[in-house]
Amino acid sequence: MGRRGGVSVAAVVAAAALVVLPAASARADAIRDQQYWLADYGIEQAWQTTRGAGVTVAVIDTGVDGSVRELQGAVVGGTDVSGQGSPDGQTPVGTDDPAHGTLVGSMLAGRGTGSGDGVIGVAPEASLLSVSVGFGSGAVDSDTQIADAVRWSVDHGADVINMSLTRNTLDWPTSWDDAFLYAMEHDVVVVAAAGNRGSGTTEVGAPATMPGVLTVAGVDRSGTASFDASSQGITIGVSAPSEKLVGVGPDDVHYSWNGSSGATPLVAGIVALVRAAHPELDADDVINRVVATAEPRGASQPDPLYGYGLVDAAAAVSRDVPHVEANPMGDLSEWIRVHRRADEVVPDGSSSAVPVEPAPVPTPETPDGERLSALLPTVETMRSTGVPLIVFAVFGGALVLVGVGAARQYGRGRRQE
Repeated sequence: MGRRGGVSVAAVVAAAALVVLPAASARADAIRDQQYWLADYGIEQAWQTTRGAGVTVAVIDTGVDGSVRELQGAVVGGTDVSGQGSPDGQTPVGTDDPAHGTLVGSMLAGRGTGSGDGVIGVAPEASLLSVSVGFGSGAVDSDTQIADAVRWSVDHGADVINMSLTRNTLDWPTSWDDAFLYAMEHDVVVVAAAGNRGSGTTEVGAPATMPGVLTVAGVDRSGTASFDASSQGITIGVSAPSEKLVGVGPDDVHYSWNGSSGATPLVAGIVALVRAAHPELDADDVINRVVATAEPRGASQPDPLYGYGLVDAAAAVSRDVPHVEANPMGDLSEWIRVHRRADEVVPDGSSSAVPVEPAPVPTPETPDGERLSALLPTVETMRSTGVPLIVFAVFGGALVLVGVGAARQYGRGRRQE
């Protein structure tokens, strides 16, 4: 994938994990037989309540080809923000894996090819918006594409946004602050992939690190955290299958693939089911239903490997879950207030930087009460001067103390003569 200003933004796919299924095994019923998550994760049971009708999910990816058999009628709109694709966003863009977006769309809202045949999505009656982004080359930089894609999705009716991509950095540009906050203020649930260690994402990167985003990690067929087909971190919300997945790409080609890119639309589909079953709920309560009803895994809640656990579609749709006052995945607006240096507009229309004051750090004391503030750096000092200068200052301070001590000793010696 492409690089802009030294920062890589990449669609999350496990390296060498996309395999075309042989024609003999790509029969429609054989494909459906491989979708083990439909039964194992309560999806078929949830369909007794809803199949996602009335909910719109934006897929920000390489483009969802709505002409494939399993997706006919599913894609109701779209756009291209890369300058490389078609106006409707359905022409695959990029050179590394143009089939990626269609695979994601098929697992989210595939219609199948008949009763019990073909790829069927978690929310097979939901509508899709295809927003194509391209990171190989183009006139628009990657960060701007993502910000534009999020805003377009909100403005065109998305209830959920699926982002099977990563910036491969913990941080993100301020343009994403505005775009993602815009989505959250308009009651849109954003679901993002944790990334894949097998593709070089050794730690969760943005947008999966952003407060308020429902981050998805991957597990294998047995429900154990996947090593290569997922990444782990403290921002994980829930986990879903990321291994031995099947989907359909352009030209009706079926693939076997691995990666949290596939786990993410499974969760986005469950979010769509919850929104369809509970239209009265806001985004915070929808996210809370998904995390609160997950099957706990790991040593803590949330756990850096599994988040709150393995998703359970039936429980998310049907179980009684108390109302919450805040998004369990965090508050992006509060994060921005605390961590960004905001511009305060003054009456004359100009602006001035208002730094966020760091929390006070207690100054250690010696056993006899003598303060050591002259030798110990504060957090702010470390931020502004760096460790090497601090080491030098501490070393210099130590030399001063040694010198003072020597002078005192010398003075006492002179008095004794």
